[in-house]
Amino acid sequence: MTLIRPTSGAADASGPKRGPDTGRAVAVLVLVALGALIPLLGPSAALHDTGEAAAPGVGGIALLRAVLFAALCVPVGELFVNRLARSVPGTPPAAPRSWAPYAAGAGFLAALGLASVVSTGNLVPDSLSDLDVGGLYATRDGKLALLEVNAFAVAGLCALSRRPGTQVWPLAAVVVAEALRAHPTTEQSPLVGSGLTLVHLTCAALWAGGLLHALRSLRGGPPTGAALLGLYARVAAVLLAAITATGVCSSLRRMPPETVVEQLTTTAYGRVLLAKVLLVAAVAGLALWARIRLSRAADPLTACTPARVEVVALGVVVAVSGLLTALPVPIRW
Repeated sequence: MTLIRPTSGAADASGPKRGPDTGRAVAVLVLVALGALIPLLGPSAALHDTGEAAAPGVGGIALLRAVLFAALCVPVGELFVNRLARSVPGTPPAAPRSWAPYAAGAGFLAALGLASVVSTGNLVPDSLSDLDVGGLYATRDGKLALLEVNAFAVAGLCALSRRPGTQVWPLAAVVVAEALRAHPTTEQSPLVGSGLTLVHLTCAALWAGGLLHALRSLRGGPPTGAALLGLYARVAAVLLAAITATGVCSSLRRMPPETVVEQLTTTAYGRVLLAKVLLVAAVAGLALWARIRLSRAADPLTACTPARVEVVALGVVVAVSGLLTALPVPIRW
């Protein structure tokens, strides 16, 4: 990601030096690789001594869901921050290069992988002959999986078109499909649960993706860079409140108040949920630190330091969220 830094001078006589962009790219690749270990290795740790059985291929499914969530956050954040930037006077018209087409490609592949699992009755396919693509049209989960595949494909085409803002419609379709998928019709009051998930996922994508793109957009320098970051911070406070409220309500629907404490330590879902809560609390602390720097520091853009750490922490939250959706839902005692 590109932040405000002094322009480096020419290379010395010993030869060209590696640019800062290369170091950032390597750091991003390392962080992505480490983040992938959370959904892959997390199920065994979360299920240890719980007596619960996970679905086949839970690690791979968790990884695909984490990729899908990340692919949703990137374009949603770009659309959100670009809209905010238009209200900041003096913001340079040239925005950083969009990552939306790459995110749509990753989301398409993740959704395709998840659809292949649904087509085999939620079993990991061993070969192409195991897939029953036609059967996807016969089930609710299959139709939702196909909707997500097609939505990411359309979002990618929109991102490459002259009207990238039209991505909002296929991305909204992905959010709706995820909200419906998370709450089957056999659940008590499924529409209430879907509504909570819809708000939770939308606000989370705006928060995580928005911060990433806000940091990439800080090329105008002060005061426009600080103004954009400050505007994002004010909206992010509302998003955090909505995420907290919907997250608490969703958790209490699956874990009644009298069983929460016990299930947070004795069930795989509860353990991962507790880890997610602690991570979000840490992210909120980083956001507060950045907000204080933004308003009180002599150079407001020193807020970028905790904001970068916040982005990394939010990436971990996305990975943990992918793991959470793949684990067995706790029993309502």
